[in-house]
Amino acid sequence: MSWKDRVTALPGIATAREYRRAWLRSDITAGLVLTALLIPAGMGYAEAAGLPAYAGLYATIVPLLAYAVVGPSRILVLGPDSSLAPLIAAAVLPLAAVDDPDRALALAGVLAVLVGLILLVGGFLRLGFVTELLSKPIRLGYLNAIALIVIVGQLPKLLGFDVDATGMLAEIAAIGQAVFHREIDPVAAAIGLGALAVIVGLRWWLPAVPGVLVAVAGAIAISAAAGLTDDIGMVGALPTGLPLPSIGGIGWDDIGHLIGPAAGIALIAFADSGVLSRTFASRHGEDVNGSTEMKAIGVANVAGGLFGGFPVSASGSRTPVAEQSGARTQLAGVVGALAVALFVLLAPGLTAYLPDAALGAVVIVAATALIDIRGMVRMWQMSSVEFALATAAFVGVALVGVLQGILVAIGLSFVAVVARAWQPYRTELVRTPERPGYHDIERHPDGQRIAGLVLVRFDAPLFFANGQIFDEYVRSVVADAPSPIEWVIIAAEPITDLDTTAVDELVDLDNYLAGKSIQLIFAEMKGPIKDKLIRFGLGDRFDRTHFYPTVEAAVDAFRHRTDPAADR
Repeated sequence: MSWKDRVTALPGIATAREYRRAWLRSDITAGLVLTALLIPAGMGYAEAAGLPAYAGLYATIVPLLAYAVVGPSRILVLGPDSSLAPLIAAAVLPLAAVDDPDRALALAGVLAVLVGLILLVGGFLRLGFVTELLSKPIRLGYLNAIALIVIVGQLPKLLGFDVDATGMLAEIAAIGQAVFHREIDPVAAAIGLGALAVIVGLRWWLPAVPGVLVAVAGAIAISAAAGLTDDIGMVGALPTGLPLPSIGGIGWDDIGHLIGPAAGIALIAFADSGVLSRTFASRHGEDVNGSTEMKAIGVANVAGGLFGGFPVSASGSRTPVAEQSGARTQLAGVVGALAVALFVLLAPGLTAYLPDAALGAVVIVAATALIDIRGMVRMWQMSSVEFALATAAFVGVALVGVLQGILVAIGLSFVAVVARAWQPYRTELVRTPERPGYHDIERHPDGQRIAGLVLVRFDAPLFFANGQIFDEYVRSVVADAPSPIEWVIIAAEPITDLDTTAVDELVDLDNYLAGKSIQLIFAEMKGPIKDKLIRFGLGDRFDRTHFYPTVEAAVDAFRHRTDPAADR
């Protein structure tokens, strides 16, 4: 494919070439509506990440424009997100000097570039499956913990005081102490709680009205009219001009410290974005390739990081707004990005009147969308093991640390997988008069055994951790049989893999059964597993007479073992 063909094949270019005039009004309207959320949300999430508020606007403009060109989803909205903010803060702030926002911004930019490069490599290597490491229980616990971390972190801002504490428990204790000693600023608290009430109230009673925009505009108007800029914390005026490359002054040691967090952020960013992208694509009858999506998010992060931003992902709150406002293509995101850029150019001083408390209210309301108590309750009702994983993820992320908690939860997931394979379900199969086939004796205790025959099913791959369990289980069934056994038939369809340790156990079992004049038979064993037995040198021991295509065929052969010519 030529360079020209590659360019024209980009999703954004392809959409532009087939763009319909009838879509223009809807896209422009959706983009302008979206702007009302992009500005306050971007600034709020930047502060939640420990960065200057204006960085959130840079992290909105550039990624939206980049994704509009390379992104496969037509209406996905990228930008700063509450689920990434604590991760960014945990990665950047320990490396940045106190009161040095320029270094913090440079570190955040490098972090975004690293996240983008990891996603790009993952996309080219088709590694989208790695997001399966974040199973539903882990994501549920993680998001609930993130919501709690964000809310606790924004409470001091909402109430107009500062706390000097590290870790959520320490922050909660410091907040409680500040409240007890009446350190709350009444003016800041009034504005913050008022903004909170406006956003929540409009969401409940007038959902068509953008509560975030009303609350932010109202807070700016009040602080300007009352001259509060010197009395309470303000966001401050934006730097003049558009975002420029800003990753200087970062050494290789810093990059080394950021690689680990970047991998974790990349995993979370793609997991969130991938699910959201597939969800909205399916609503519109479209198909989104996971690897293409991963590469697009990677490009957006690299571009954002180079121009003063920080890591971003798809937004679960702004994407639905774009859809509900009638967005048809990536142009809605472009309009939103250009509108934010115009705001930066034409009204940089306006945010000098925006109270930190109002922005804290915006972030708190956004974080509450991550809370899913009902999901935790359902998880507890459905699976105690998965509820334990969700709880472990929640406790780990909330108390130990975001990245450490995620790694602990993923490790516990692997332990759970191994535990399931180590102690899988196994049962003896019996006949039941009311239905054909052979069925679990635990579910059909009144089932009938076949004299001289044992039927066993083992629901897992055979490997080093469970081979002996399989061997001992078969021996126990044979020992407990009510009549002398001549054949043991293994219903082998659930056995999807086999390692050398398990092969040794099979040989030991075969020797044990042969010593009792019992023949070991396999029914419904998959071809690749038979191939492994041959490759491991057992083709002579387990020849074709040991294998049958179905359990029924094996039982039929057992019944006619003394008279092969009999009518079957």
